Amino acid sequence: MEGADSERKEAGFKQRTPVDEARRILSEAAVGDGNDADDPPTGTETVSLERADGRVLAAPITAARNVPHYQRAAMDGYAVRAGDTFGASDRSPEVLRIGDRDGPVGPETAVRVHTGSALPDGADAVVMIEHAEELADVGELEVGDAVAEGENIAPIGEDVTEGERLYEAGHRLRPSDLGLLRSVGYGRLEVAQRPTVGVIPTGEELVDGEPGPGEVIETNGLTVSRMVERWGADATYRDVVTDDAESLRVAIQRDLTKDVVVTTGGSSVGERDLLPEVIDELGEVLVHGVGLKPGHPVCLGIVEDTPVLALPGYPVACIVNAVQFLRPTLRRLEGTTPDPHPTTRAVLERKIPSEPGTRTFARVQLEERDGEDGPAFAATPTRASGSGVLSSVALADGWVVVDDDLEGIAEGETVAVQDWESHP
Repeated sequence: MEGADSERKEAGFKQRTPVDEARRILSEAAVGDGNDADDPPTGTETVSLERADGRVLAAPITAARNVPHYQRAAMDGYAVRAGDTFGASDRSPEVLRIGDRDGPVGPETAVRVHTGSALPDGADAVVMIEHAEELADVGELEVGDAVAEGENIAPIGEDVTEGERLYEAGHRLRPSDLGLLRSVGYGRLEVAQRPTVGVIPTGEELVDGEPGPGEVIETNGLTVSRMVERWGADATYRDVVTDDAESLRVAIQRDLTKDVVVTTGGSSVGERDLLPEVIDELGEVLVHGVGLKPGHPVCLGIVEDTPVLALPGYPVACIVNAVQFLRPTLRRLEGTTPDPHPTTRAVLERKIPSEPGTRTFARVQLEERDGEDGPAFAATPTRASGSGVLSSVALADGWVVVDDDLEGIAEGETVAVQDWESHP
């Protein structure tokens, strides 16, 4: 290992893999090209509707019944035969007999109905309550407006038709979806199993309690594990592992039962950055060093068919890499692709520098402005630019992505601020 360590430190990161290429390499190693299997790589399970919010459908869904499954009144009023109202007006109302609420609607008869109630047999229209007046003392109804057949009626299957295709496999379920699925006859659903992730913080300087001189409170593992949960996977947040090759080896091997192993810290080329060699010894390093700022010293590998992501120890670099590589990997494992982050259009208040060939993620704060002549927000890059300054991302409103082929973005340009943290 000493020879490899020397070679690595001499080489540094002279060649950095582009972000998109690194993501493709990791994805293909983790789940293949995705063309050979219908089921999500994680497998499937059946869950109740109550537990299905945020889960991903493993199979297409078609409606098991019509909604509504009966003709219903679309307004409060009176169910009638439309022909009996022909010619009715305010000046010359048609007079109908008020029938029993539970009975059918016969000729020249009206039956009181409420919005959503079943249309009585014999009726083919509903007169709105404001266009009719009851003569209670004689049991009659004056209709002041003619209605056409089918007027103010919701027909069978108006909302959903039996057999209608509602969702495709890979759809992430929302609360409104669950309501619709219950209405069409579903109580349980086949969904992709949640990916499992072992999160291993590393570094001999890390502590959980009050730090002494030279010690640092562990935050990366906590942050990444909560991101994993927000992204719909199950995280196992491990205790800190020290910078020792054997300890790191054992920690990674312990979590090879997971779908993904993530480490934080020890991914660069320093004397204590042992993870690239450990990963390569156990399996294969696919990418080490990516054209990304902050966070280029990320190491992506595969061990016994399990993707292993060694994220940098600087907190901002760790977060950026988790969003760029871990999130897409989890999506692929459940059979989906990442949704774009919500963005806010804003005018850049200060130039963002960037190096060609490097994708830069610049943290910014947003300030609302008068939007009459342009975007309603101004974006100001945070003063703290270091990848170790956690507050620069935690207190930011999002980041601006400077593409690989740009040398920065000039002051005054309109930019898209990605709110990466609000999206699952």
